[in-house]
Amino acid sequence: MGREERPLILVSNDDGIGSVGLKALAESLSGLGEVVVVAPDRERSAAGHSLTLSRPLRASHLDEGWYSVDGTPTDCIALAVMGGLLPRRPHLVAAGINHGANMGDDVTYSGTVSSAIEATLQGIPAFAMSVAGDGDFDFRAAARFAKRLAEEILRRGLPRDTLLNVNVPNLPPEAIRGVAVTRQGRRVYSETVVRKIDPRGKTYYWIGGAAPKWERLEDTDYDAVSAGRISLTPLHLDLTNHRVIDELKTWGLSVNGGPPA
Repeated sequence: MGREERPLILVSNDDGIGSVGLKALAESLSGLGEVVVVAPDRERSAAGHSLTLSRPLRASHLDEGWYSVDGTPTDCIALAVMGGLLPRRPHLVAAGINHGANMGDDVTYSGTVSSAIEATLQGIPAFAMSVAGDGDFDFRAAARFAKRLAEEILRRGLPRDTLLNVNVPNLPPEAIRGVAVTRQGRRVYSETVVRKIDPRGKTYYWIGGAAPKWERLEDTDYDAVSAGRISLTPLHLDLTNHRVIDELKTWGLSVNGGPPA
Protein backbone atom coordinates (compact mmCIF):
# COMPACT_ATOMS: atom_id res chain seq x y z
CA MET A 1 0.00 0.00 0.00
CA GLY A 2 1.41 3.38 -1.00
CA ARG A 3 1.90 6.24 1.40
CA GLU A 4 -1.05 8.14 -0.06
CA GLU A 5 -3.33 5.17 0.70
CA ARG A 6 -2.41 4.87 4.36
CA PRO A 7 -4.91 6.15 6.92
CA LEU A 8 -4.22 9.68 8.12
CA ILE A 9 -4.44 10.02 11.90
CA LEU A 10 -4.56 13.43 13.59
CA VAL A 11 -3.28 13.53 17.18
CA SER A 12 -3.87 16.40 19.60
CA ASN A 13 -4.29 17.10 23.34
CA ASP A 14 -4.73 19.84 25.93
CA ASP A 15 -1.49 19.32 27.88
CA GLY A 16 0.55 20.97 25.16
CA ILE A 17 2.98 20.04 22.42
CA GLY A 18 5.70 19.03 24.90
CA SER A 19 3.55 16.48 26.71
CA VAL A 20 5.01 13.02 27.31
CA GLY A 21 1.53 11.53 26.89
CA LEU A 22 1.15 13.18 23.47
CA LYS A 23 4.42 11.65 22.29
CA ALA A 24 3.41 8.23 23.62
CA LEU A 25 0.08 8.39 21.75
CA ALA A 26 1.67 9.49 18.48
CA GLU A 27 4.28 6.75 18.68
CA SER A 28 1.70 4.07 19.47
CA LEU A 29 -0.38 4.97 16.39
CA SER A 30 2.52 5.46 13.97
CA GLY A 31 2.35 1.88 12.69
CA LEU A 32 -1.31 2.25 11.67
CA GLY A 33 -0.89 5.06 9.18
CA GLU A 34 0.45 8.55 8.67
CA VAL A 35 0.35 10.44 11.98
CA VAL A 36 0.24 14.23 12.13
CA VAL A 37 0.37 16.01 15.50
CA VAL A 38 -1.30 19.40 15.93
CA ALA A 39 -1.38 20.49 19.58
CA PRO A 40 -1.45 23.67 21.68
CA ASP A 41 1.88 25.40 22.21
CA ARG A 42 1.34 25.27 25.98
CA GLU A 43 -0.91 23.59 28.52
CA ARG A 44 -4.59 24.34 27.90
CA SER A 45 -6.18 22.04 30.47
CA ALA A 46 -9.87 22.74 31.25
CA ALA A 47 -10.17 24.89 28.13
CA GLY A 48 -13.40 23.09 27.28
CA HIS A 49 -14.83 23.37 23.77
CA SER A 50 -13.65 26.93 23.22
CA LEU A 51 -12.64 28.60 19.95
CA THR A 52 -10.38 31.66 19.69
CA LEU A 53 -12.35 34.34 17.83
CA SER A 54 -10.83 37.58 19.16
CA ARG A 55 -7.39 37.34 17.53
CA PRO A 56 -5.59 35.56 14.68
CA LEU A 57 -3.99 32.17 15.34
CA ARG A 58 -0.49 31.06 14.42
CA ALA A 59 0.73 27.54 13.72
CA SER A 60 4.42 26.62 13.95
CA HIS A 61 5.95 23.72 12.01
CA LEU A 62 8.28 22.09 14.54
CA ASP A 63 9.28 18.88 12.76
CA GLU A 64 7.94 16.55 10.10
CA GLY A 65 4.30 15.93 11.00
CA TRP A 66 4.45 18.07 14.16
CA TYR A 67 2.75 21.47 14.54
CA SER A 68 2.02 23.71 17.53
CA VAL A 69 -0.82 26.25 17.64
CA ASP A 70 -1.08 29.28 19.94
CA GLY A 71 -4.70 28.49 20.73
CA THR A 72 -7.06 26.00 22.33
CA PRO A 73 -7.40 22.27 21.64
CA THR A 74 -10.53 22.99 19.59
CA ASP A 75 -8.55 25.55 17.57
CA CYS A 76 -5.99 22.85 16.80
CA ILE A 77 -8.58 20.52 15.27
CA ALA A 78 -10.17 23.35 13.29
CA LEU A 79 -6.83 24.55 11.87
CA ALA A 80 -5.67 21.02 11.11
CA VAL A 81 -8.80 19.97 9.25
CA MET A 82 -9.99 23.25 7.72
CA GLY A 83 -6.84 25.40 7.79
CA GLY A 84 -4.65 23.37 5.47
CA LEU A 85 -2.20 21.89 7.99
CA LEU A 86 -3.12 18.36 6.90
CA PRO A 87 -2.48 16.99 3.42
CA ARG A 88 -5.99 15.51 3.31
CA ARG A 89 -8.98 14.82 5.54
CA PRO A 90 -8.04 12.55 8.47
CA HIS A 91 -9.58 9.11 8.93
CA LEU A 92 -9.30 9.36 12.74
CA VAL A 93 -8.61 11.90 15.48
CA ALA A 94 -6.97 10.70 18.70
CA ALA A 95 -6.70 13.10 21.64
CA GLY A 96 -4.38 12.60 24.62
CA ILE A 97 -2.85 10.86 26.35
CA ASN A 98 -4.07 13.21 29.07
CA HIS A 99 -2.11 13.58 32.31
CA GLY A 100 -5.00 12.83 34.68
CA ALA A 101 -8.54 11.54 34.44
CA ASN A 102 -11.37 12.94 32.32
CA MET A 103 -14.38 11.20 33.83
CA GLY A 104 -17.99 11.98 34.60
CA ASP A 105 -19.03 15.64 34.61
CA ASP A 106 -15.43 16.71 34.02
CA VAL A 107 -15.69 15.87 30.31
CA THR A 108 -17.47 19.21 29.85
CA TYR A 109 -14.31 21.03 30.98
CA SER A 110 -11.72 18.84 29.29
CA GLY A 111 -9.82 20.26 26.34
CA THR A 112 -8.74 16.74 25.41
CA VAL A 113 -12.33 15.50 25.21
CA SER A 114 -13.27 18.69 23.36
CA SER A 115 -10.69 17.88 20.69
CA ALA A 116 -12.59 14.65 20.05
CA ILE A 117 -15.91 16.51 20.17
CA GLU A 118 -14.74 18.99 17.52
CA ALA A 119 -13.61 16.14 15.28
CA THR A 120 -16.97 14.42 15.75
CA LEU A 121 -18.79 17.63 14.83
CA GLN A 122 -16.81 17.58 11.59
CA GLY A 123 -17.81 13.99 10.91
CA ILE A 124 -14.44 12.41 11.77
CA PRO A 125 -14.29 9.36 14.10
CA ALA A 126 -12.51 10.31 17.31
CA PHE A 127 -11.55 9.18 20.78
CA ALA A 128 -10.04 10.85 23.86
CA MET A 129 -7.54 8.98 26.03
CA SER A 130 -6.57 9.80 29.62
CA VAL A 131 -4.54 8.20 32.39
CA ALA A 132 -6.49 8.39 35.64
CA GLY A 133 -4.17 9.08 38.54
CA ASP A 134 -1.43 11.44 39.59
CA GLY A 135 2.24 11.44 40.47
CA ASP A 136 4.45 9.54 38.03
CA PHE A 137 2.33 8.57 35.03
CA ASP A 138 2.72 5.21 33.32
CA PHE A 139 1.47 5.64 29.75
CA ARG A 140 2.28 2.13 28.54
CA ALA A 141 -1.15 0.57 29.06
CA ALA A 142 -2.92 3.60 27.59
CA ALA A 143 -0.63 3.63 24.54
CA ARG A 144 -1.19 -0.06 23.88
CA PHE A 145 -4.95 0.23 24.23
CA ALA A 146 -4.99 3.35 22.03
CA LYS A 147 -3.44 1.35 19.20
CA ARG A 148 -5.91 -1.51 19.64
CA LEU A 149 -8.87 0.88 19.79
CA ALA A 150 -7.67 2.85 16.76
CA GLU A 151 -7.41 -0.35 14.75
CA GLU A 152 -11.03 -1.17 15.50
CA ILE A 153 -12.29 2.33 14.77
CA LEU A 154 -10.43 2.44 11.44
CA ARG A 155 -11.98 -0.91 10.57
CA ARG A 156 -15.52 -0.42 11.92
CA GLY A 157 -16.03 3.34 12.15
CA LEU A 158 -18.20 4.89 14.87
CA PRO A 159 -21.92 5.69 15.04
CA ARG A 160 -22.92 9.15 13.87
CA ASP A 161 -22.32 11.97 16.40
CA THR A 162 -20.57 9.58 18.80
CA LEU A 163 -17.06 9.73 20.27
CA LEU A 164 -15.30 7.47 22.72
CA ASN A 165 -13.88 8.68 26.03
CA VAL A 166 -11.25 6.36 27.50
CA ASN A 167 -9.78 6.45 31.01
CA VAL A 168 -6.93 4.10 31.89
CA PRO A 169 -5.81 3.42 35.47
CA ASN A 170 -2.32 4.70 36.23
CA LEU A 171 -0.96 1.15 36.45
CA PRO A 172 1.55 -0.95 34.55
CA PRO A 173 -0.02 -2.98 31.71
CA GLU A 174 0.17 -6.27 33.60
CA ALA A 175 -1.90 -4.79 36.45
CA ILE A 176 -4.84 -3.71 34.26
CA ARG A 177 -7.87 -5.91 35.01
CA GLY A 178 -9.66 -5.67 31.68
CA VAL A 179 -11.87 -3.23 29.78
CA ALA A 180 -15.35 -2.08 30.79
CA VAL A 181 -17.88 -0.26 28.59
CA THR A 182 -19.27 2.36 30.94
CA ARG A 183 -21.50 5.38 31.42
CA GLN A 184 -20.45 8.74 32.82
CA GLY A 185 -20.01 8.98 36.56
CA ARG A 186 -21.11 11.86 38.77
CA ARG A 187 -18.95 14.21 40.75
CA VAL A 188 -19.83 15.24 44.31
CA TYR A 189 -19.01 18.94 44.26
CA SER A 190 -17.59 20.61 47.33
CA GLU A 191 -15.90 23.97 47.80
CA THR A 192 -13.82 24.22 44.61
CA VAL A 193 -13.13 27.97 44.68
CA VAL A 194 -10.49 29.22 47.12
CA ARG A 195 -10.65 32.90 48.10
CA LYS A 196 -7.41 34.63 49.16
CA ILE A 197 -6.10 38.13 49.89
CA ASP A 198 -2.95 39.34 48.15
CA PRO A 199 -0.22 41.45 49.90
CA ARG A 200 -1.98 44.63 48.73
CA GLY A 201 -5.25 43.65 50.37
CA LYS A 202 -7.09 42.74 47.17
CA THR A 203 -9.10 39.57 46.80
CA TYR A 204 -8.14 36.86 44.32
CA TYR A 205 -9.47 33.37 43.65
CA TRP A 206 -8.20 29.92 42.72
CA ILE A 207 -10.67 27.60 41.00
CA GLY A 208 -10.21 23.91 41.72
CA GLY A 209 -9.00 24.03 45.27
CA ALA A 210 -10.57 20.76 46.44
CA ALA A 211 -9.86 17.21 45.27
CA PRO A 212 -12.82 15.69 43.39
CA LYS A 213 -15.07 13.16 45.08
CA TRP A 214 -17.31 10.73 43.25
CA GLU A 215 -20.63 9.02 43.73
CA ARG A 216 -20.10 5.26 43.94
CA LEU A 217 -22.37 4.22 41.08
CA GLU A 218 -22.14 0.90 39.25
CA ASP A 219 -21.18 0.69 35.57
CA THR A 220 -19.59 4.15 35.55
CA ASP A 221 -16.19 5.28 34.36
CA TYR A 222 -15.10 6.00 37.92
CA ASP A 223 -16.30 2.60 39.11
CA ALA A 224 -14.31 0.83 36.38
CA VAL A 225 -11.09 2.78 36.93
CA SER A 226 -11.33 2.28 40.71
CA ALA A 227 -11.44 -1.46 40.05
CA GLY A 228 -8.32 -1.32 37.90
CA ARG A 229 -10.14 -1.58 34.57
CA ILE A 230 -9.99 0.59 31.48
CA SER A 231 -13.18 2.61 31.09
CA LEU A 232 -14.60 3.00 27.57
CA THR A 233 -17.49 5.49 27.50
CA PRO A 234 -19.45 6.37 24.34
CA LEU A 235 -20.42 10.05 24.35
CA HIS A 236 -23.12 11.56 22.14
CA LEU A 237 -23.26 15.12 20.83
CA ASP A 238 -27.02 15.46 21.35
CA LEU A 239 -27.47 16.81 24.89
CA THR A 240 -31.26 16.88 24.65
CA ASN A 241 -33.08 15.15 27.51
CA HIS A 242 -35.73 13.58 25.30
CA ARG A 243 -37.66 12.15 28.28
CA VAL A 244 -38.51 15.67 29.47
CA ILE A 245 -39.82 17.07 26.18
CA ASP A 246 -43.41 15.85 26.66
CA GLU A 247 -43.45 17.06 30.27
CA LEU A 248 -42.33 20.55 29.27
CA LYS A 249 -45.11 20.71 26.69
CA THR A 250 -47.67 20.32 29.51
CA TRP A 251 -46.42 23.48 31.25
CA GLY A 252 -48.47 25.66 28.89
CA LEU A 253 -45.73 28.27 28.59
CA SER A 254 -46.63 31.30 26.49
CA VAL A 255 -45.59 34.89 25.81
CA ASN A 256 -47.85 37.79 26.86
CA GLY A 257 -50.65 35.45 27.86
CA GLY A 258 -51.12 34.04 24.37
CA PRO A 259 -51.42 30.36 23.55
CA PRO A 260 -48.27 28.24 23.73
CA ALA A 261 -46.43 27.71 20.46
